[in-house]
Amino acid sequence: MWSLRLLLREIGHRFPGFFLGFLAVVAAVALYVGLETMGRASYIETKRLMRNLGFNLLIVPEGTDMADFWAADFASSDMPEEYVRRLAQTPGMSADHYVATLQKKVFYQGHEVLLTGILPERSATDASKKAPMGFRIAPGECYVGYAVAESLGLEPGDTIKVLGKDLTIARRLLEDGSKQDARIYAHLHEVQEVLGMAGRINAIEALHCLCVGDSLPVLRQQIAKVLPGTHVTELRNIAAARSQTRLMVEQHVELILVAVLVVCAAWIAFLALLNVRERRQEIGILRALGFGSGHIAALFLGRAVLMGLLGALAGFFVGTAVAMHYGPEMFKLTFSAVRPPYDLLIPTLLVAPLIAALAAMLPAVIAISQDPAVVLREE
Repeated sequence: MWSLRLLLREIGHRFPGFFLGFLAVVAAVALYVGLETMGRASYIETKRLMRNLGFNLLIVPEGTDMADFWAADFASSDMPEEYVRRLAQTPGMSADHYVATLQKKVFYQGHEVLLTGILPERSATDASKKAPMGFRIAPGECYVGYAVAESLGLEPGDTIKVLGKDLTIARRLLEDGSKQDARIYAHLHEVQEVLGMAGRINAIEALHCLCVGDSLPVLRQQIAKVLPGTHVTELRNIAAARSQTRLMVEQHVELILVAVLVVCAAWIAFLALLNVRERRQEIGILRALGFGSGHIAALFLGRAVLMGLLGALAGFFVGTAVAMHYGPEMFKLTFSAVRPPYDLLIPTLLVAPLIAALAAMLPAVIAISQDPAVVLREE
């Protein structure tokens, strides 16, 4: 009780020093909570943006000459459409967002176009609910690539006849600068019908997870067991862009947090050391009055613990408020899914006082090691 009363009196007597330490803890905790909250939003946002780069995995029939494939942008052989359902229903796969496609080059009004039939994606049965990728084209409709639409003067609402099939243009795609500009997309089953290839596809596009290390061989083994007679290719530029971008974001956040922690601890230690130097005579008197080393240490460590506890509590709410205020402006796509990080409150209230106490440990040792006779003689 006496130690607590002395502690409160000491804080009141030297409140500016205590307040500066308190502000340091508030700033550190607020920055940590803010960055952690922003980091969660950034992770989701980066994941969404990198996902928008497109599929990074391609499954084609075994024996496909990949040189011919990249030249033509489709496989000359085919495989069952049922394969995409089989993939989606197989648990434990390190891929998701499966889209079955059938592509052939055809002529439309004297222009060679890449007729592409697609189905809406199928997600893995054991995957969490995710936003769909790719196009969702209704039967009887089509999407026309920019180059095709531009050269033929096609607009949404026009009706075109492709291999005898009437299709209404539902969307004129923006210029992409890729082979998409020369495509006409339609529903897979209608493309199968006009090509006389019912129930067949020549590729499955998918999204490979961002796993640590080279996981492609493992995925190939997984798919080979489920889909015999297929070949798996990873679009490494897209996969590498996703992986490196997300890793960079995570490392930068961790680096900032470590730097803030070190600076905060050093500042608290410096303030505690100044407090010890200012109170040398008081410490000598307390020792002469019979206060032991434990009481003296409790005063300094208790001061640091109280500083850390109050600073952590205030810093948590400051950091949360700042993150929730500025987050929606920074992460427009996904921040609405992020909630205040109440799961960080208890760990913060435990760790911040501990770090503050550790920072004040050396000054406390200096305080209790002083000889009261020497100190009072100086006075």
